[in-house]
Amino acid sequence: MSAVLRPAGELVVPLPAEDDFEGWRAAARQVLRAGIAPDRIVWRTPASAQGNLFADAKAALPGAMPGAGEPRASRAFMELARKAALHSDPARFDLLYRLLWRLQRRARLMEDGADQDVRAISDLARSVRRDIHKMRAFVRFRALEDASGAERFVAWFEPEHHILRANARFFTDRFAQMDWAILTPRGSIRWDGTELIEGPPARREDAPAEDDAEDLWRTYYASIFNPARLKIGAMVKEMPRRYWKNLPEAALIPALVAGAQAREASMLQKGAFDFGDRASSLSALAGQISACRRCAIGCNGTQAVMGEGPDHAEVMIVGEQPGDREEETGRPFVGPAGQILRTAMEQAGIGESGTYVTNAVKHFKFVPRGKRRLHQTPTAGEIDTCRWWLESERALVKPRLVLALGASAARAMLGKTVSVQKERGRPRILEDGSELWITVHPSYLLRLPDDARAAERARFDDDLRAFSERIRQIGERQTASSA
Repeated sequence: MSAVLRPAGELVVPLPAEDDFEGWRAAARQVLRAGIAPDRIVWRTPASAQGNLFADAKAALPGAMPGAGEPRASRAFMELARKAALHSDPARFDLLYRLLWRLQRRARLMEDGADQDVRAISDLARSVRRDIHKMRAFVRFRALEDASGAERFVAWFEPEHHILRANARFFTDRFAQMDWAILTPRGSIRWDGTELIEGPPARREDAPAEDDAEDLWRTYYASIFNPARLKIGAMVKEMPRRYWKNLPEAALIPALVAGAQAREASMLQKGAFDFGDRASSLSALAGQISACRRCAIGCNGTQAVMGEGPDHAEVMIVGEQPGDREEETGRPFVGPAGQILRTAMEQAGIGESGTYVTNAVKHFKFVPRGKRRLHQTPTAGEIDTCRWWLESERALVKPRLVLALGASAARAMLGKTVSVQKERGRPRILEDGSELWITVHPSYLLRLPDDARAAERARFDDDLRAFSERIRQIGERQTASSA
């Protein structure tokens, strides 16, 4: 490989292609052994070489310095560098060489996540991996016939980075029996069933607009669009709007989203999502809850935790969701927050024998952190989906008084988000005639610093004493009416 000599003493090393990692690697090894520092080298790709005044002043790459050893590079660097080399950043190869130069003096540099260059190469590689994934997800082949009447398939895609050749193997393996081509503004590839052929950049109009199969695909897409799983933010993150113009199903998305939201609002007005006939007993309900997979929490592999208590309790206490200990034992409120609740109940005179305890969400939502599972708050959509099960429990238990612990439990009971601090101590009458009280969740107390915990614990105890007094009043009224 030849280089370009600049009057200022810089060495400009040209690369024949934008994604030529192996060419860069070979040249980098040579100039590294020659002792050329990063600030004396400029790496030129075809895109960055346009208008270069020194393009004709070529010279051979310098030879190795006497006694120069073989360059060293860690596996972590090589894995990131192969991806980062495909990025569209014109300075990517300068970054790679600077890191390689530093690795010769600091072998464990890639372990330093705070280093600016290490963060930079990681960001480039992450962006390329995301672009590769998006290409695999959003390429849509359209059928056409060539002059001989044979069927071919053509797709248009607009990658952010130089990933076309690196991604070709995926498509040749996936569509080995098809005659296809992928056109992009950065180049094109065609597979004829035996050979992969590279071509020049293309324009959007070079690809066919639609084919007969797209109406069928749109019908199928609309039929599998699930309003109970709809998370608009997550959907747009996974399917960015810039790809929509090339996806046949994208034209349906606004109407499907609006329809899903309207269907959800209608279901919430009725009290919960409609999952069919309600169970006739708590044991049957427990089996239905255990089999529920209608939201992401239900699909995360944890066991469902059913409520616990008398079949016809006067009092129901509703928490947010089972925690780590609850999921392991299959029982509600047995972890640290549960211990606070049970102690406060005992001090307030609320007997467990007459109380049914349950949660708004029946599965444990968590994020793994090594061997630990850290609690994660359920979303409003997940709480609303699970209202069907809570409403089924209430229909069977028929409590006269309900205590909701925290914002998630309050939403599950009311179908909307309310301020716990504003609502605590202000009972509401629900549609079935039962009375709802709201207070904080005991886990809230566990998260407070020591100087604030005592005061909030006292308020929590006061809330439970007031609730206990209301239980006593209703009990006395029932006794008097039956006398």
